[in-house]
Amino acid sequence: MFDALATLLVFDLAGLSPDTPLGAAVHFFVMDVAKILVLLTLVIYVMGLLRALLKPEKVREFIRNRGHLQSRFMAVGLGAVTPFCSCSSIPLFIGFVEAGIPLGVTLSFLIASPMINEVAVVVLASVIGWKFTVLYVLTGLTVALIGGFVLERFKPERWVEDYVWKIRMGEAAQVDEDTSLRARHDYAVSQVKEIVGRIWKFILVGVGVGAFIHGYVPADFVARIAGDGGVLSVVGAVLVGVPLYSDAVGIIPIAEVLLDKGVPIGTVLAFMMAVTALSLPEMIILKKVVKVPLLALFAAYLSTAFVIVGLLFNSLKGVL
Repeated sequence: MFDALATLLVFDLAGLSPDTPLGAAVHFFVMDVAKILVLLTLVIYVMGLLRALLKPEKVREFIRNRGHLQSRFMAVGLGAVTPFCSCSSIPLFIGFVEAGIPLGVTLSFLIASPMINEVAVVVLASVIGWKFTVLYVLTGLTVALIGGFVLERFKPERWVEDYVWKIRMGEAAQVDEDTSLRARHDYAVSQVKEIVGRIWKFILVGVGVGAFIHGYVPADFVARIAGDGGVLSVVGAVLVGVPLYSDAVGIIPIAEVLLDKGVPIGTVLAFMMAVTALSLPEMIILKKVVKVPLLALFAAYLSTAFVIVGLLFNSLKGVL
């Protein structure tokens, strides 16, 4: 449907040729922007109907009342289905600490939340395919789960800002929430406006970069730049991804083109994860609640994990 729409607009009405770089780039841009925005709106609305019942406070209470190992798995799972943005990191971090949830569990949540969410999963599967999507999700969950265990061994509590431990949020008054269909519809619509309004710029930039590469950059050139999937190419992909800032959905069009141009799947995975979970803005926000040693340890673990993930999947390219 989206391919037919782009063909009608770009080739039939605008008169561009599919055999030219401009025609190929514009067709890619129109098709992917339409596909991603439609899918984004539909999925956010549907999940908004369900998420009207799921608030950050409920997530905190749900995790607190579970055993240590069970809470860790739940934190990672909830991080994958609760797309709290970076601005939510600080109150969630404080709330988890105040509730007595182990810091390793909280860090697992913070790793999983920006990397994986149901909106990105649906868009990723529709644009690139289920095989890559499953690899991305399973790898992200594994990195988050192991990350909590690893970071906990360093006793990270000593590197949390002092004021966090002194906060006593108290018991909030319980109020009856309106869970009628009308109220949930209003909440879902507000979620669509808020999330799409926040990330549409990233989508246009991501699709624009992908369209340029698709139309103007030869496949052999991209393959040469990306390398053969060795250590240097994967490390380079992670380093390139760190200064970039994008929602997981916004980086999908670039990943799509890189895969089409022959970049090894592990290199693309490492790049996507670095952009979504290791961005500089995220580190700046977390700096408000943790000290430099924990922030450096957090970044070092993620960087190392993403490089290992990239190398592992590149070594399996004959199998995947």
